[in-house]
Amino acid sequence: MAHSIDEIDAKILELLQQDGRMKRSDVADEVDLSISAVSERMRKLEERGVIEGYKAVVDAKRLRLDITAFIRVSVDGSEHYSTFIDRVTNMNQVLEVHSITGAGSHVMKVRTKNTTTLERFLSEIQAIPGVTRTTTSIVLSTFKESRAVPAEPMELYDYENAASDS
Repeated sequence: MAHSIDEIDAKILELLQQDGRMKRSDVADEVDLSISAVSERMRKLEERGVIEGYKAVVDAKRLRLDITAFIRVSVDGSEHYSTFIDRVTNMNQVLEVHSITGAGSHVMKVRTKNTTTLERFLSEIQAIPGVTRTTTSIVLSTFKESRAVPAEPMELYDYENAASDS
């Protein structure tokens, strides 16, 4: 069954991405619907996996996590892939892990307290079986950081069942 996002759903998504704690009554006012209609739309967006959750945005520097770094990792051979993924996804310093093309096989975004803790973390990564190389870039300044994505009316893509369609 195909599901879609209409203009109202897209507006709700944009509003919630700007302020996840926005009161449903305020959302309802913005999209000119009743609170119950907005609640139902939000429930359906959650059920379909469009809205994955609601989280607080925390200032890492206030928590003394002063270093943001991107680490490009080369993992030798697919036999080490799952071990690498299992290990790094369970490390608190790792905010993101992506499988990539080009130089290396993965890139990670990490936050840590200082260069000493970053060095210790890199030693842990380099000790994972199959890791052959790491290249680290330390962030000096951040001008934009967001997980918000553009929302517009569309048919939802069912990536879970896409393989069976071909």
